[in-house]
Amino acid sequence: MKMKYTKLKYSFLFLFSALLVNSCSDDFVNVDSLDVNSENYFNSKEDYEAALIGAYDLLQSSYLNVMLGEIASDNTLAGGESATDVPGIQEVDNMSHTPLNAQLRDIWSWMFAGVNRANYILEFKNKTNFDGKDQILAEATFLRAYYYFELVKWFGDVPLAVDKRISFGDQNVLDRNPKADVYAQIEIDLQFAAANLPYIQTEKGRVTKGAAEALLGKAYVYQDKFAEAATVFDNLIANGPYDLLADYSTMFENDNENNIESVFEVQYTDIEGAGFGCLQCSEGNVAVGFNGIRNYTGPLFESGFSFNIPTQEVVDAFEPGDGRKEVAILDIEAWASQNSGVSYNEGFEHTGYYNRKYIARKGDLNTGDANLTNPNNYRAIRFADVLLMAAEANNRKSPSDDSKAQLYLNRVRNRAFGDTDHELILAGAALTDAIAHERRVELVGEGHHFFDLVRTGKAAQEIEGFTSGKNELFPIPSIEIELAGNRWSQNSGY
Repeated sequence: MKMKYTKLKYSFLFLFSALLVNSCSDDFVNVDSLDVNSENYFNSKEDYEAALIGAYDLLQSSYLNVMLGEIASDNTLAGGESATDVPGIQEVDNMSHTPLNAQLRDIWSWMFAGVNRANYILEFKNKTNFDGKDQILAEATFLRAYYYFELVKWFGDVPLAVDKRISFGDQNVLDRNPKADVYAQIEIDLQFAAANLPYIQTEKGRVTKGAAEALLGKAYVYQDKFAEAATVFDNLIANGPYDLLADYSTMFENDNENNIESVFEVQYTDIEGAGFGCLQCSEGNVAVGFNGIRNYTGPLFESGFSFNIPTQEVVDAFEPGDGRKEVAILDIEAWASQNSGVSYNEGFEHTGYYNRKYIARKGDLNTGDANLTNPNNYRAIRFADVLLMAAEANNRKSPSDDSKAQLYLNRVRNRAFGDTDHELILAGAALTDAIAHERRVELVGEGHHFFDLVRTGKAAQEIEGFTSGKNELFPIPSIEIELAGNRWSQNSGY
């Protein structure tokens, strides 16, 4: 059974535990009091399981991280209806975002809500004993690490809380912790999770040992700890249950979720919907509706809002014969010429292309608003991503192991081209560049490219409007600084 993160059922329980300084959201003053510190909770396995579902729940809000992470890069344009359609998204595309950006505040708030929900469990980890408790705690620590990895990736230094919720009032004494300290805690959490989780879970969607190892390796790569990353990835590749999906064309279809290439997926459903007044309340993948074809009529796809539009540059990055291109990129003009009855409107910054991996398909329930409750799971960590991170780690560690890096790279390329004729024989910097190119075309539309460019120091030369020394990080929302008594410094340049 697919694990379903039930927002509506459990949101009352975490009303205050979801708050950091987000806490500090204006909505705080309008909330009725609820004692979430009650000693009547965490008295049974069922209590811990219910709390764990609440901690998983905020993963669904990471749709925004994925969409904005793509738009911030040179892979896509903001799109939408006009230059003023969702100004915060347009600002990120133009690298003109400020501490007042509403979407960046959502990322801050929702990721810290996830941290607090995980910490709610871990704060009471010693209260009640039962069989299977270590696994529940391991899942909670993974989730805390996942949310903190997103926060440090986007904002750098952030307040760090361990096994304790950040409550309203704490903003008066909390400081931003150096990102090195946050990464250190991420490593500890993921090492614990990996040691206490199985490679295979009976319930799809739950965190596994492989997910913990993959995220640990990724955290190492983001810190340029390539030797440590190579060790983790080599072990995962050799001993994990994963492989490349033979038919790449089926990778992102709804009937092929949680497949052999999926190391970790964020689960979505179209059973419970939401509206624009509470996007994070949707059980569906909101980004899928935002990515969709504007006012579309025709076979296979549903209409959407035409955001996150692929550029001609990324389309041209695919080599001739690369089977991934048509899976990743929908050429709407070619599609219309091949299928009768197709009509659509050109949105703002129309390029003729759409993110085919994550646009709505016909046949979904789309409960509530059809554009906000698409059931497409987000493939957060794929085995192809693991292979390419392992290739990079082996290539960039000292001493390097370019033969192994080349092997991992060519596994991905062989699947892409359907033969071994396109294998690369490279070493050193040329191999580094080839791996970076492969990551771009393999993972286009999945929200990784901006952060790859930043961590490798290439963002300024690739992204129009990017300012070195500033745009490597996003601004701390100004309301959070104000609610912390203006004690926090803002990220440089903002």
